[in-house]
Amino acid sequence: MRTADGYIISKCLNGDSTAFGLLVDKYKASIYALAYSKLHNFHDAEDVTQEVFVKAYRNLRKLRRWDNFFAWLYSITSNLCKDFLQERAKFSDSEFIEDQSVDMLKASSIRSFHDEIAIESIREALDSLPEIYQQVLTLHYLGGMTGEEISEFLGVPHPTIRQRLSRARSMLKEEMLAMINTDYEHRRLSANFTFRIIEMVKKIRIHPTSGIKGLPYGLSIGAGIIFAILSFGQHIQINLSDIAMGLPLPSDMKVLKVGEIPVDAVKISTIPVIASKGDGKGVAPDPKGQENALFMSPQAGGEWTTKADMPTARSGLCTVVVNGKIYAIGGSHADLATSSVEEYDPIENKWEIKSSMPQKKTSLCVSSVNGKIYAFGGLDGDTIYKSVHEYDPVLDKWTAKKDMPGKHINHGFCVLDSKIYVFDPPTSVYEFDPAEDSWTEKANMPTERGWMCACPVNGKIYVIGGAVLDPNFKVISTVEEYDPVTDTWKKKSDMPTARAQLAACVVGTKIYAMGGSNTCNNDAGLTTVEIYDTLTDTWTKGVDMQTSRWILSASVVGEKIYCIGGFSVNNVLSVVEEFDTGFISVDSSGKLPKTWGTLKAK
Repeated sequence: MRTADGYIISKCLNGDSTAFGLLVDKYKASIYALAYSKLHNFHDAEDVTQEVFVKAYRNLRKLRRWDNFFAWLYSITSNLCKDFLQERAKFSDSEFIEDQSVDMLKASSIRSFHDEIAIESIREALDSLPEIYQQVLTLHYLGGMTGEEISEFLGVPHPTIRQRLSRARSMLKEEMLAMINTDYEHRRLSANFTFRIIEMVKKIRIHPTSGIKGLPYGLSIGAGIIFAILSFGQHIQINLSDIAMGLPLPSDMKVLKVGEIPVDAVKISTIPVIASKGDGKGVAPDPKGQENALFMSPQAGGEWTTKADMPTARSGLCTVVVNGKIYAIGGSHADLATSSVEEYDPIENKWEIKSSMPQKKTSLCVSSVNGKIYAFGGLDGDTIYKSVHEYDPVLDKWTAKKDMPGKHINHGFCVLDSKIYVFDPPTSVYEFDPAEDSWTEKANMPTERGWMCACPVNGKIYVIGGAVLDPNFKVISTVEEYDPVTDTWKKKSDMPTARAQLAACVVGTKIYAMGGSNTCNNDAGLTTVEIYDTLTDTWTKGVDMQTSRWILSASVVGEKIYCIGGFSVNNVLSVVEEFDTGFISVDSSGKLPKTWGTLKAK
């Protein structure tokens, strides 16, 4: 797997010790959870986690394959935990108590009785499970890791991890799972942990790296560039002044999730790009002037700007992102369903007509998994479809897949862990596995609704808004969280503005809810944008769109949101508006930070 770890490691090896904070912030939760699963003590786990990162930094030059950094941390953690347990076993309980400081004993003595009982109850519950189940529960709840991340971390197939999580949860009572989740949320490492590591590694000197061994300096640079071009087959942003420090950062690399480090983002260089047009030498200045290699801090965002219109004006469409391109699929114009498929390139701000769907559909749902696009259900006049078709953007070709369990429209849908979830009115939920071409029925939604949105964040799915399916078209503001692992639902804070037929998308850990309508009439719709923070369960007001509309669609490419099409006062729209959140690049291939920050404690 290609990651940005190698780029960050090259910065560290060439004297930028603060860059190591990116790796600490990226992996600290996982390492801390792994250490706790072995040591069963939060303080000891934090101490070992600190030692893991310091040891990793000190021996960074010994790591031969930089893309194995995560696995390397796992090995270091396991060994240090083993050493810690062996050392602790040498002392009796009395000796261990005598060695503790007065402050530690005082802190322990004033800890609340309720807290002690909770910790003991959780420990007893986990101890009742086999070790493999304890481990996945701890990594999930304490480390905040998804099934896919746990699979990568432990080197165990993802289906096996899903099975272990499901089995582990079935062994515990729901009340105990809630207690574990609540307790572990309060025990995760803070941002100060990262800063502490940064201050410690600043005092450690490691030898800088050199170019590719066995090649002259100039040739090693050229070989690195050629290798990157041949490997990734697309334009790559490079800071020529940094080439000697390591290979360039490919544009499709997976980079760390948004961390907790408060930083000041600064521009540091003008980065040329290898381009197909420019000065005739294959290198041209970036037309935007200044770009940055990495990003760390959220930005305030900006205003909505108008982009090139979609060729086919329509509402009731769906959009999906594959390889940085947005695909607008289906919808209706003048009450007639369409099979149109159009591809939008955000960089070129251009649209291209692609092969049409086999059927004309509006009110359908569309999702992408592993580079393929799947279109479900939909409506054409009085005909309601249950058909499923797969689209290959590379081949520009559609193929039929297994039908849905029923005929469905006005649903919510999203992708999580390579599975597609369809939330079908009034309460049905279905999981589609593209790899198996199979459907599974899941726990019903607690609230009856249609015309809602569903968004995945950190292993959970949030179903937002919609309307109760009765003759009065009663719009709702209800937000409910679905956990696919436990197949359970939880009520969350309501959206401030009740609405249906809105658009919603995820940037980082926040959900942007945009537009929609609060009536069933042909009104103008709303310009309203409201932002839900999944970490704090709170809503804030966003920057309103320029165009009021409903039955629209939205997608995220990079750090930018694109709202496309919709309906407003008897008009079907082709309008495309872009909003730069300034937060983090997010697309189907991963997350690519945009600006490099200078670490700075508040």
